[in-house]
Amino acid sequence: MKAIEIDGKIKTFGSVPKNWKNSTGTYFNIGDGATFGFKDVVLPDYIGGIEELSNLHLAGDVYTYDVIEKPIKETLAQLKKQKVSQLKYIAGRELSRTDWYIIREVDSEKTTPQSIKDDRAALRTQSDLIEAEINALTTKKSVVLFDINI
Repeated sequence: MKAIEIDGKIKTFGSVPKNWKNSTGTYFNIGDGATFGFKDVVLPDYIGGIEELSNLHLAGDVYTYDVIEKPIKETLAQLKKQKVSQLKYIAGRELSRTDWYIIREVDSEKTTPQSIKDDRAALRTQSDLIEAEINALTTKKSVVLFDINI
């Protein structure tokens, strides 16, 4: 990405335009644009869920942004509830892969393999532990950044 300051405002481009018109004329095949004041835009690292880019400005020989924290509108309790819902969806999806064994056992009395029962129990235990971890979090940021890993 490239940028140039025009009349006190910074304008960005996906790449340097092939043609450029300024107060002194129209130019074709302007190369990297450095002659006309085009500079690289360097994106800083940021966490999209809780941070955003703001205030494009010149920093040395490149343009860059400031990174600011996004306001999180939801309460801590609402965020935890959403995260627990995500957890339950993921756990339910994993359990659904072997639901047919359980349905078959109830429907036909054909026994579900013990390994399937053990795996399902382990998944429920893991889900309960992760839910407790989520509920123990104390900041909005920590809840938003919590990675559910089953």
